[in-house]
Amino acid sequence: MDRTTPTFDPKDFRRALGMFATGVTIVTTRTEDGAPVGVTANSFNSVSLTPPLVLWSLAKNARSLQAFSTAAHWNVHILAEDQVAMSNLFARAGEDKFGGLQLDTGLTTAPLLHACSARFQCRTMFQYEGGDHVIFVGEVIGYDRSERPPLLYVTGDYALASRKSEPVSTEPSADTGSALFSEDLLGYLLGRSHYQFVNGIRATLNERGLSEADFFVLSLLSVQEPLSAAEIAGHVAYTSIDIGPVLLQALCDRGLLRRTDEPADGYALSVAGRDAILHVLAAAKAEEADVVDQLGEMEAAMLRNLLKRLIRVTDPGLPKLWTGRAERPAPKP
Repeated sequence: MDRTTPTFDPKDFRRALGMFATGVTIVTTRTEDGAPVGVTANSFNSVSLTPPLVLWSLAKNARSLQAFSTAAHWNVHILAEDQVAMSNLFARAGEDKFGGLQLDTGLTTAPLLHACSARFQCRTMFQYEGGDHVIFVGEVIGYDRSERPPLLYVTGDYALASRKSEPVSTEPSADTGSALFSEDLLGYLLGRSHYQFVNGIRATLNERGLSEADFFVLSLLSVQEPLSAAEIAGHVAYTSIDIGPVLLQALCDRGLLRRTDEPADGYALSVAGRDAILHVLAAAKAEEADVVDQLGEMEAAMLRNLLKRLIRVTDPGLPKLWTGRAERPAPKP
């Protein structure tokens, strides 16, 4: 009986396959003359626990196919969420991929990359033809893992993993999702989480006699100073709190700020102001450490990533905080 191969639109077929989230790996080996070779791959998968076998695949037109086809050993590195640049580097051809990279000592001569989420050192067992790819099956002869959150790839872009949350409500309703106001309202979740987090540093703010407005000004100047009154107001505009001359003068009168000559109406932290904000930021770091401990590094990384994306898509054009004065546009004459 004749079998016909279905005809698919290659781009659409790739997009459909991209709905399946995968990890991102770099597979390394050495050529017969000892040169290091590495490629980015998301085709990695487990095969067996006993014996411990894993597989990955490489395109038949890949430049490194010969090296992997003749290699007795290769290493698979599951990348951590902050190793996007390394993933991109090893996905490109014709570059010195190992220059300047830190390598660890492994069980074989195959290059062993540093600081990954997990690493598998493998001995080649089998190779199979798989259409336009070659499938490599290896026996794991050594592995290690860390608590660093892994990098994912889904729908054509990098992503992070997060556990599915249980409802916040003690008695979730079956029709909560259709209600006008529900626990899934993004504003409610952001607002509640903000105030619950700030509550953890409230005692330190009270000890120092600082309002939230005071905290905004002092923390801003701890990152970038001196700033003019207009610049301070611009940076804190998202809070809807009036950071005007009265508040700034009050902070000066309390000895927390000092006036500067450049800019002419500029403000900077005094010694007392720097001491106060360092204590509050230390309390915030301690609160963050407790939250990260409960969430785990993976979900904490996901939370930071999502909040950064939310800030970017809702940014009305606020000035960039972590930008030096030399990088800011010069005032118009």
